Order: sequence, then C-alpha cells, then structure tokens
Amino acid sequence: MGAYILRRLLLMIPTIIGIMAISFAVVQFAPGGPVEQVIADLTNAAGSDRLSGAGGDLVQGGGEGGQYRGAQGLDPEFIAKLEKQFGFDKPPLERFVTMMWNYARFDFGESFFRNTSVIDLIIEKMPVSISLGIWILIFSYAISIPLGIKKAVSDGSTFDVWTSGVIIVGYAVPSFLFGILLIVLFAGGSFFDWFPLRGLVSDNFHELPWYQKILDYFWHMTLPLITLLLSAFATTTLLTKNSFIDEIKKQYVTTARAKGLGERQVLYGHVFRNAMLIIIAGFPGAFISAFFTGSLLIEYIFSLDGLGRLGYDAVVKRDYPIVFATLYIYSLMGLVVSLISDLIYTWVDPRIDFERRDV
Repeated sequence: MGAYILRRLLLMIPTIIGIMAISFAVVQFAPGGPVEQVIADLTNAAGSDRLSGAGGDLVQGGGEGGQYRGAQGLDPEFIAKLEKQFGFDKPPLERFVTMMWNYARFDFGESFFRNTSVIDLIIEKMPVSISLGIWILIFSYAISIPLGIKKAVSDGSTFDVWTSGVIIVGYAVPSFLFGILLIVLFAGGSFFDWFPLRGLVSDNFHELPWYQKILDYFWHMTLPLITLLLSAFATTTLLTKNSFIDEIKKQYVTTARAKGLGERQVLYGHVFRNAMLIIIAGFPGAFISAFFTGSLLIEYIFSLDGLGRLGYDAVVKRDYPIVFATLYIYSLMGLVVSLISDLIYTWVDPRIDFERRDV
C-alpha cells in the first residue's frame, strides 16, 4: 500500500500542472483582463466627471474639442505601467512557471484589487465554507445512509413510497428557490421572523458566554443548512437505496440466508461493505461540492461571505491571483480526498488490493 500511495502522490504533480496549464491558457484568450478592467473604470470615472461638470446633461459636443475624454485614449506609458504592475509585461510561459513555483510553496501573492494577500483572504473566508461543508457532509450521510438502507429493506412498502415522494420533490426543487422560500417564511419575509437573514454569527458574538455562542452559531446556520441539506439528502438516499437493492439481489446473499444467518447479519455483515463502495466513490465530489462550489448561491441568498462568493467575485473582476489560487486549492484537495477514498475502500473491503493493479 505504501508504494501505491507514493505513486498517487507523485501523479498529483503532473495532474495539478495540467489543470493549471489549461486554465492559464484559457485565461490568455479571455477578453476583459485586469488591465482592461482598470482602463474601463478610469474611462467610466472620467465620463461621470464630465457629465457631472455639465450639470448632469449628456454632452455630445462643445467644450474643448467637443469630445468625451474617454474617447481620447490613455497614455501608452500609463498602460505599460499597468501591465507591469499586473505582471503582464512578461511572456506567458515565464509567468506560468513563476506562478507554479510560488504555488508549490503556497505563496499565492496578492490580490489585484483588494490590496491584501490571497492566502489571508482565503483564511478569512474559510470559516463560512468549512461550517457549511462539514455540517452538510455529517447530516447528509448520517440521515441518508440509514434511510436508504431502510428503504432498500422495505422496498415497495408504504414507507418507501411516501419517503420516495418527499425525496423526489426535494431533488426537483432547486436549493436556491427553497432557500428563498425559507427566508420568506421564517426570516422576516412575510410571515415569521425566527431566524437571522445574514452573517455566520451575531454582531455581539464575542460578548456572549460560550453556550450562547454555540446557540447563536446554529441559529444563524439553521436555514442555510436546511437549504443545502435538501438536495444532498435526496441524492445520497437514493444512491444508497439503489446500491443496497442491487446487492441484496445477488447470489451470495441467498447463500448466506440459506446457511441460517439472520437478516441483520446478512445486511451488515455481507451486503453493507459491498453496497457502501459506490457511496465512498462519490465522496470526493460530494466533499468538494459541499465545501466550495455547491454553496455559492446559498452564500449570496443568506449573505454569507465564503470561498464560493470570493471565487465568483474574483472571476467577475478578473482578479487572477484569487482565481488561480482557489482553483489550485480545489484541485489539490480533490486529489487528496480521492486518495483518501481509495484508502477507505481497503478499510471497508479488505479484499481490495491496489498494489496488484495499475494506478
């Protein structure tokens, strides 16, 4: 197993380089880079000043030359200074090699537009994403796996039919729409004002005793967690049920029953470890989605300032240090979690031996 782990760790290096290289190449052809963003802001500001000086009326002529200042262009030397400031005065290959060397040492540089280091921004936004991710994973797996097993054992019963109806509705309703519904109902919309609308904690959080801090934290997290749990709960439950039904129908289960084993022994002694493999296989994607990509809309709806919102704003503003740093962290964490999932395979089913197969 040690050799397998070492091979997987070594394979992460070209994988990360490939992901970053493709993304870096795409960015080179994307219009509206940071230099263009600054130029657009300057020309818009110049246009606003011109309109303000004209008493708020749109100026189409007159004045000195009768021309809008933004149309006169900017000093080429100023543009060259902007390109140097953002690092675009160097060839793309040199910029990419420098970036990867810095990222290998977890040096992500500074944001183009926020005047602070990228790593400080990520650390600042991390508590929101960690809070959402950890609790969603815990609740979704703790509820979905037992419920999926129960549905598989009682397939076709009244319990299975009614719970399937609830699950299908939960899967069909978009999470952001359900979040808006919760706000309208319980966050001071049109009915009750039971839960706060924004933030991870209250403004006076640091003044509260420890037990009230815990209550305040979960008070703020209740609606976002319910919103995210709806879709995660539905997907994992159906996946668990179908996996267990598929295993229960196999010949080895019939053989185990014929030997006189009880249903509980058959289910948890034989079926469980085989059926859980497909659940474990989906863990890396669920982990990354819960921590980062899956919470973007929820962060906006509930005014939570996390990594999803940080990454989206960086893409919109072309803040490339944040874009590439978050991509690097997402990719690295995804590869590490994938390796951990493979190790869990061997723990759940010792018959699996990665040493005897190619990576």
